[in-house]
Amino acid sequence: MDLEQLRIFAALAETGSFSAAGKRLYKSHSSVSRTVSALERELGVALAVRDRNSFALTGEGRRLYDGAKALLEQAEDLEKSVKEAGE
Repeated sequence: MDLEQLRIFAALAETGSFSAAGKRLYKSHSSVSRTVSALERELGVALAVRDRNSFALTGEGRRLYDGAKALLEQAEDLEKSVKEAGE
């Protein structure tokens, strides 16, 4: 699992749509779907329940989203502090 996968998953959780997450990140619907499927395989759990007309995070998906959101914020803060230190 890497930060890019977490970014994609967080966008999906926030938008509730593979297409909307893809648009937000300038990625295709299928790229978002493949990333989430790869995360599910790697973690061995379902992260979302989806069908043609709906999308919902599972409990594990909610847990991953909450953790991912915190990690992504930390990564952003770290990047900012390092850039500022270099100025």
